[in-house]
Amino acid sequence: MTSPGPIAVSIAGFDIRWYGILIASGALLALYISYRRAPIYGLSPEDVLDIVLGILPMGILGARIYYVIFNWGYYSQSPSEIINIRSGGLAIHGGLILGMITAYVICRYKKISFIDVADLILPSVALAQAIGRWGNFFNNEAYGTETTLPWAIIIDGKSVHPTFLYESIWCLIMFIILSYVFKRRKFPGEITCLYGLMYAPERFIVEGFRTDSLMIGFLRQAQVISIVIFVVSLTLYTYFKRRNALNNK
Repeated sequence: MTSPGPIAVSIAGFDIRWYGILIASGALLALYISYRRAPIYGLSPEDVLDIVLGILPMGILGARIYYVIFNWGYYSQSPSEIINIRSGGLAIHGGLILGMITAYVICRYKKISFIDVADLILPSVALAQAIGRWGNFFNNEAYGTETTLPWAIIIDGKSVHPTFLYESIWCLIMFIILSYVFKRRKFPGEITCLYGLMYAPERFIVEGFRTDSLMIGFLRQAQVISIVIFVVSLTLYTYFKRRNALNNK
């Protein structure tokens, strides 16, 4: 399998890239699903709309800032490229961090439950990730080491692991599982913690295949962050579960 290239269509000399189309499509679908599901948790769809519309630009900003920080050696020499996201360069961990901070601030302002909002939105975030990852395929980025597996993709004449595909499939599975649990939630925070517990191990494993990992010293930063996310998610899951049990006694 070989990428057909990053350009979906050119209009009047302006190139529209698959990367942007896929990220926008994933984000809009996540917004639609969250909007429709909001009443299940007693949330106002309009409040959820405000929150998600706040998260989207801040999430993209966080993803870009995160990527630039860990590639500062390049961007310090090419500062004009810092704002050029059309060719890729968004780190999901940065998007999640700033997106969640933004959601928390808006929830505090609106005086609604941040945990309920996080439980509502994160299943759809997984779906958006599954869709957005295909932008890496069209950009010929985020691929892995060489392999002889039949589902390899061709990059520069070499057969390599389609790591974007591995993550896309897993995020789709996450969306299905979290959506199943969504209507059967046993306590607030369960979905949020399960998202972290499911995503962190996958990202840790898949990152080991990649050849373009952002680094923290000699370590792959995504693996370090994945460990932190897993530990925090497990700790919070235990805490929320016990708190719910005590409240129901």
